[in-house]
Amino acid sequence: MSKILITGGEGFIGSNLLIHLVNSYPEKTFINLDVLTYAGDLANLKAIQDCPNYVFVQGDIRDRKLVDQLFTEHNIQGVMHLAAESHVDNSITNPSVFIETNVNGTFNLVDAAYKHWMIKPFVFKPGYENCKFLHVSTDEVYGTLGATGLFTEETSYAPNSPYSASKASSDHIVRSYHHTYGMNTVITNCSNNYGPNQHDEKLIPTVIRKALSGENIPIYGDGSNIRDWLYVLDHCKGIDLAFRNGKAGECYNIGGRNERDNNYIAHTICELLDKHSPKQEGSYKDQIHYVEDRAGHDFRYAIDANKIEGELGWKAEENFETGILKTIEWYAEKYLG
Repeated sequence: MSKILITGGEGFIGSNLLIHLVNSYPEKTFINLDVLTYAGDLANLKAIQDCPNYVFVQGDIRDRKLVDQLFTEHNIQGVMHLAAESHVDNSITNPSVFIETNVNGTFNLVDAAYKHWMIKPFVFKPGYENCKFLHVSTDEVYGTLGATGLFTEETSYAPNSPYSASKASSDHIVRSYHHTYGMNTVITNCSNNYGPNQHDEKLIPTVIRKALSGENIPIYGDGSNIRDWLYVLDHCKGIDLAFRNGKAGECYNIGGRNERDNNYIAHTICELLDKHSPKQEGSYKDQIHYVEDRAGHDFRYAIDANKIEGELGWKAEENFETGILKTIEWYAEKYLG
């Protein structure tokens, strides 16, 4: 499996994953397919752009002709599929692009892989028996939790936004290619990521950016919504493990065991910024401003990561308090120079 296709590699998680993979496996070639929407940035991969085992292709996973061409030209024998529209607010205002990219784009990729790797259902072409298709998804497909409980791999799907519905659909498409055609597929569902290279629109970069610029820091509703926070490099190591050692047809939930509500996130960042880049007067907390809640805002997500920890030996190395320090330093350098 010497040539692996990574989709969405110029984005937040994809860029962190590619830096990890390109440096960890010099004997493998990684082809990065990214259309470069607003969420993709070539600067995210400046550190590896000249590496001999890295290839960038600008293109759209919705372009079936291009996808087929890449499989043929590069003889792709592994896929890590991360390309997706992922911002919930954007899915509420413009859901159609989420269906086109997350559903139709995923179908293009997994169907192209099937036709390139297999002769017919459950019969691989000679030499392609170990090909694997890994699909990166989200815990949002499971819906919302109350004050207690955790999402497991057996939790029923109950997506509540156009974004999570499109990701749930893509999960089911990938799953069907394992059960119908015998493809070697693996699905990972992660909790909320944070760390370097995340787009400015997401919560943690927004809090840091707004604080440092002296603007109001917007927090939805009363700030009580809870997420399980996962440092992005920990997630990437989990993806890597699931790709190498995950069992065909299985799903693995990847979570940080770091449940925090949005008030805690905002206040912790402000307290750390007070020490890192103190204001002339007052605290950054003074800028916290509560705004109208998001439509259909899920209350709580939390992942049970026992399966990937027990079966594959994965473990998050960062807790929220260590990861957020690294994150603040990275964004402070970005925003303050």
